[in-house]
Amino acid sequence: MELLVASGIGLVAACGVYLLLRGRTFPVVLGLALLSYAVNFFIFAMGRLTVGGAPIIKPGSAGHADPLPQALVLTAIVIGFGMIAYVLALAIRVCRETGSDHVDGGGKPADREIP
Repeated sequence: MELLVASGIGLVAACGVYLLLRGRTFPVVLGLALLSYAVNFFIFAMGRLTVGGAPIIKPGSAGHADPLPQALVLTAIVIGFGMIAYVLALAIRVCRETGSDHVDGGGKPADREIP
């Protein structure tokens, strides 16, 4: 099971890095989102969640769920959502002003026509 989870996290991270290296704006934004999801999955998996563990530590309970990774991931999701929304708004504005969605601002003349 650990191999499957590690492979899934690695695949999501690899797809995110691939999209980050693209020359267009919107694949870069999607790659940033995928990479943040991969980091969230990694932090969540490192929390060693126990199945059927008590959510609140009681005297005499053997196993309990660690709330720190869950709190970190929840905070990262909220911050990541705000960051992606802001970067997407910037990408749309740059695309409207320059007429191109290339990261370097250049591009072919056929790519410059955006309705």
